[in-house]
Amino acid sequence: MDSAVQPPASDNTTSRPFRILVVDDDPEVAQSIRLALRSQGYDVLVARDGNQGLAVAETERPDLAILDLMMPKRSGFLVLEKLREHETAPPRVIVITANEGERHQDYAELLGVDEYIRKPFPMERLLDSVRRLLSKETK
Repeated sequence: MDSAVQPPASDNTTSRPFRILVVDDDPEVAQSIRLALRSQGYDVLVARDGNQGLAVAETERPDLAILDLMMPKRSGFLVLEKLREHETAPPRVIVITANEGERHQDYAELLGVDEYIRKPFPMERLLDSVRRLLSKETK
């Protein structure tokens, strides 16, 4: 990690940087997001499908998940449902999707998504959303 970048502190007692899980089946999108988040000092985990995303979320307990909706094996909707129903302190969730349908956004909001961003998006928009949502963690 670049020594000039100070990791954002999380609200836990170990003072580790915030942990973010990126779940996207597009390797280029996942890698771009991972690099952008790491450059900001976040601890980033990547999963390539919904099943892997849930497994990582259960073992690693991320502070925030960035979740694509249309993925193989288990859709982002099903991942979001599981994150919200089984967690006592579920992570904040940002959905990123190329889907233009309002119905999908309405359903994601019903499930408790914190932010809904349509692809393509400027990376700074995603980073702003991450900072804003994680700043709520510390309050």
